[in-house]
Amino acid sequence: MQNTKILIFGRIGQVGWELRHKLACLGQVTAVEYPEIDFSKPDSIRAAVRTAQPAVLINAAAYTAVDKAEGDPELAMAINGTGPGVIAEEAKRLGSLLVHYSTDYVFDGTKQGAYVESDAPNPVNVYGRTKLAGDEAIQAVGGEFLILRTSWVYGVRGSNFLLTMLRLARERSELRIVDDQIGAPTSSECIAQATADILAQLLAPACGGLDGRSGIYNLTSAGETSWYGFAKALLSQSAAPFGFPVPDLVPIKTSDYPRPATRPFNSRLSCQRLAHTFGINMPSWEDALSLVLETLTEGVSPVKPR
Repeated sequence: MQNTKILIFGRIGQVGWELRHKLACLGQVTAVEYPEIDFSKPDSIRAAVRTAQPAVLINAAAYTAVDKAEGDPELAMAINGTGPGVIAEEAKRLGSLLVHYSTDYVFDGTKQGAYVESDAPNPVNVYGRTKLAGDEAIQAVGGEFLILRTSWVYGVRGSNFLLTMLRLARERSELRIVDDQIGAPTSSECIAQATADILAQLLAPACGGLDGRSGIYNLTSAGETSWYGFAKALLSQSAAPFGFPVPDLVPIKTSDYPRPATRPFNSRLSCQRLAHTFGINMPSWEDALSLVLETLTEGVSPVKPR
């Protein structure tokens, strides 16, 4: 297993950074990032794969600026739609395993209850449409692949809801947070750990690879909440360690906070297939949040209250 070559696309993003650390014990990890790899240029992708000759390719790169994508659909499609198909072609040529991350935004959010992998996608924004195009491109190529569909990703790095709330809590006495979109906040650390657990199984000498298990798997934290519920939980736990008072939180409707990109109201994803196939049971979003906040608050000097 130690000689297994693993190539990660996306070295500094939320998930990519965590993957570099979680996968170090599984093989020789190489991670590439823009500008050394340019997803708008397919030859750049092919060159990276052919240089590394990996047994496992992991695509953690994506155009994730949901609102910005509305005005930049061509670049979003190149990164989220076309690029994954090129990676899949190279993976199939090598006989390698491809792991790719997808999103709850491939659905329109109108279903009652949690989405399962077989539900028909119907994205309502450019980001969702481009991510769906990537999923479909990978499936069209075939080979051995896992598309891990996750939601509401956050972590200790990058740009995400948790870090935005912590910043705004220091600046404002009141925060208005959307309360009618429901999903499962999922930490980048949990995503990377689950990926490592799956790969540890597949790379074991007696396993024999995916063996017909290629496909889409939902991978989110257990449970559900709204953005308001998420904000309330994270600020109540972090205010004292960081030394700022908890702002007044006001629940609002999506219509009260118009954005360029439409959001699905229901982002709940069932992870039963993941548990049944690989024995992976994701932690609750509350437990995962506590671990992330513990990491953030270790050694932090309290900031002065307003």
